[in-house]
Amino acid sequence: MKKQNSISKLVSNNPLQHAGYLAVAKTRAKVLKAFAYVVPIRRPMLFVGETACDELCDMLINEGSTNVFIVTDAVLNKLGIPAKVTDYLDAKNISYKVYDGITPDPTFKVIEEGLRQSVGAKCDSIIAIGGGSVIDAAKMIAMSQGNNCKPKQLIGILKARKPSVPLYCVPTTAGTGSEATLGAVVSDDKTHQKELSIDPRMVPLAAAIDPVIMKGMPAHITADTGIDVLTHALEAWMSVNASVETDYYAASAAKAVMQYLPIVYKDGGNLKAREEMGIAAHYGGIAFNKAGLGYVHAIAHQLGAYYSIPHGRANAIVLPYILDVNRKASQKRLAELARKTGMVQAGQASSSDSDIADHLIAQVRDLIATLNIEPTVKGMKTSDFDSMAKAAAKEVSDTYAVPMYMPASGIKDILTKIKQASDERADKDKSSDKVA
Repeated sequence: MKKQNSISKLVSNNPLQHAGYLAVAKTRAKVLKAFAYVVPIRRPMLFVGETACDELCDMLINEGSTNVFIVTDAVLNKLGIPAKVTDYLDAKNISYKVYDGITPDPTFKVIEEGLRQSVGAKCDSIIAIGGGSVIDAAKMIAMSQGNNCKPKQLIGILKARKPSVPLYCVPTTAGTGSEATLGAVVSDDKTHQKELSIDPRMVPLAAAIDPVIMKGMPAHITADTGIDVLTHALEAWMSVNASVETDYYAASAAKAVMQYLPIVYKDGGNLKAREEMGIAAHYGGIAFNKAGLGYVHAIAHQLGAYYSIPHGRANAIVLPYILDVNRKASQKRLAELARKTGMVQAGQASSSDSDIADHLIAQVRDLIATLNIEPTVKGMKTSDFDSMAKAAAKEVSDTYAVPMYMPASGIKDILTKIKQASDERADKDKSSDKVA
């Protein structure tokens, strides 16, 4: 009963209850900041370029690995993407086993099967080859194997007692930055709600940013994952827990996305742009590792859970709304980011923070439009909004240090605006079909 009462406060518009919610959320934010700066978080060794995979494999071999468990998904395996790693391991006479059962938003069942196969094959290290879902799943498999426990036992903060099995990553998308972070997201098999495991020992030992592996990524996935990078950078930048260190990585990531994402969206074979986006994703991961995220991710997670919207696309849908909400609280910070990264109009540097912040937000909207990301969601139900608002508010309260906290009515307002835009687009499409 206490738990229900606590959650109900998150969606209450009662001023006293909301004030209590704010106090709890801000206290948790301070605790998370202390955690981020007191608990040491290692960074993976980073290999960049067309020989990055070979260098990563050499490191693994030099560290003593002789039997590798390769985690990927069926599509990548069918396309032969893991071959760049497996061929090199073959040449070095290193044994390996490939598990390609990872699905988008992997569930505990998917991870448990990977764990069973890795333990059964007596693998002594793991290489993740894929996007954020694959890397998160590999983190959970490696940590569960290292601790001889079930994946569900790792949900929460610092639940592991021992290090993970040595883990190495080859990201195939420039998006999540999961290869740099201390957390992994797992979906519940029945509810599909996302659960989080956080532990500094979950950070991989090394990562290979290989533009050749990324060049085959379809344009729409390039767009979705690229906006995920930008969201990580912007939310880390606006976070109350931001620091000089996280600002450097967030600003670097944001600048790279604005410059290189339009290029690589139009020309997927541009290896320079692919490499820069891979580094930007990594930097974004480092930034939010310490500074945290915010309402964009909290609401996007609900869109993914309820309506199966890919994560990057969900971020692209929500991001402009949250920038508008945060505009007043974050206008000075957003203007600083624009000046620092050159996202200002000619002669605008001396303009007001308000004008420059507005210009930055407009550039983000323009980028999303340039990438042809449809800012709508099919099948949204108003009856879902209370539950979605509860979950999103709780995620923010428990995990993030946002520049301003919204009552649940604010979250529901955003969901309503997304639904209205989606319904208007659906009506417009129907009218066009009738004319045709």
